Amino acid sequence: MAKWGQGDPRWIVEEREDGTNVNNWHWTERDATSWSKGKLRELLVGIAVENEAGRCEISELKQVEGEASCSSRKGKLIFFYEWNIKLGWKGIIKESGVKHKGLIEIPNLSEENEVDDAEVNVSKKKGDGNILKDLMKTAGTAKVREALGDYLKALKTEFTMGMILPTKAMATQELTVKRKLSETTLQASSPVELGVRIPTVALHMTELFDTAIEQLYRIFTVKDLVQKFSKSPAVLEAEKGRKFQMFDGNITGEYVELLTNKKIVMKWRCRNWPEEHYAIVALNFVPTLGQTELQLDCKGVPVCEEENMKFCWQKQHFEEIQGLLQLITLNG
Repeated sequence: MAKWGQGDPRWIVEEREDGTNVNNWHWTERDATSWSKGKLRELLVGIAVENEAGRCEISELKQVEGEASCSSRKGKLIFFYEWNIKLGWKGIIKESGVKHKGLIEIPNLSEENEVDDAEVNVSKKKGDGNILKDLMKTAGTAKVREALGDYLKALKTEFTMGMILPTKAMATQELTVKRKLSETTLQASSPVELGVRIPTVALHMTELFDTAIEQLYRIFTVKDLVQKFSKSPAVLEAEKGRKFQMFDGNITGEYVELLTNKKIVMKWRCRNWPEEHYAIVALNFVPTLGQTELQLDCKGVPVCEEENMKFCWQKQHFEEIQGLLQLITLNG
């Protein structure tokens, strides 16, 4: 397998005035190393596991060495990645309140092995606390492997957007999809202009949170809390008409409507969406017995971004917020 920059020069696409790679025939390469390091940090740091004896959390990405790339040839994507990862974890024994620290090492994450077979070594500094080490070796290792699987999924979807260019067959398929989409979906009425007209879908997701409505609403509207669950810089002021940025500028938008502790409506776009195209995201906060149900309704998501949008909300919002709530409860 050729590493980044080592593809056969006879097949690499040269710069052309029209930028054309007809029917995706030529070899193209994209370096995923920098993107991967950020994504691994995002997915791994903050992972937490807990049982009746104690709680552990991955606190830092100490080392990530290696590289990743994606190549395309004849419309097929070829992935190369090879990583040596070292993570720091910390934990607390509930009964005694004693804290311990340790390391997690993943010496060879590569396309040659399945994620479930990836070597994950857990160690702890000298002293007592093996009960925490055992927790990280079991539940912690399972969550680490799950996060590595999420990284590979994002590498093969989120990172590769735009690498496979439209062909005649794909154009025909898109037309078929467009005809099947309801006129209501394609031209969803809303108080905000959605931008360019492209084939879109609507999403509906729900998640139950073990917290009061007031707390959950704050997590979506207070800058410091947004930065905590997203683990990245954010720029926001939750007022109608104000613009916002999250996830280091990868998500941008504008607040359309805010009903305190009840509803938030936003214009919403991902950086790699077509220029000026926004979806409309509505968050409804519904009280239940001692919990809060969050109902997400989203209109105007580009057809090709449906799975990415679901992944973004489930993994980068819902699951991260659940983890933040556990941390808030623990620190009480």
